[in-house]
Parts: sequence; structure tokens; C-alpha cells
Amino acid sequence: MIQLTRLNNLGLLVNCDLIKFVETAPDTVLTLVSGEKIVVRESPEEVLAKIIRFRRTVFAQDAGDRQTAQTEGGSANAESARDSGELRKAPEQAPLQQHGERGPNRG
Repeated sequence: MIQLTRLNNLGLLVNCDLIKFVETAPDTVLTLVSGEKIVVRESPEEVLAKIIRFRRTVFAQDAGDRQTAQTEGGSANAESARDSGELRKAPEQAPLQQHGERGPNRG
């Protein structure tokens, strides 16, 4: 969520995933996917910068969580998966059956 300011100087938090578009008319108007419109003091460029900053922190946390999980249990998980048979090589092809000159179903 990003923190914005209404025209009456009251702050509000907006779920940026619900913003459909941002326009200037002359104030900055956010239109949400629900159709609700919110007028804010920030410029469209400021709103965009806040959205980008928010998403970067979310992605950085997600990447950190994945890295922590790999570091803490990644090799142990790979070993247990290998031992349990979860990681398997591609099955070897069965040898081709040889048939007589007549072929497989030719009496």
C-alpha cells in the first residue's frame, strides 16, 4: 500500500494493485478498478514513484525470503528430495522389441 494525501490534508493508504489509472484533471485523480475515484495532492509522477518504491521493497523482501529459504534448507531439501525419489532422471528408453520379418501384428 502507498500513503497519499487527500485535498483536505488527511492521509490515506491506497492498495496500488487496485489503481486502474491516474490522471490530472487539474488535480490528480486515481480511478480504482471498482470505479471509485480518489482525488489526491500528489502529482501523477509522485504517485508512480511511490508505487515503484513500494513494489521494489515487496520484490526485494520476496527475493530475500527465497534466498533465506535456499540458504537455510536448500541443500537439505535437495538431499531429502533426491533420497525420496522426487528428483528423478529421465526414464531410460526401453529397448526396441525386434519382430520377425512379418512385423508385430502380421500373422
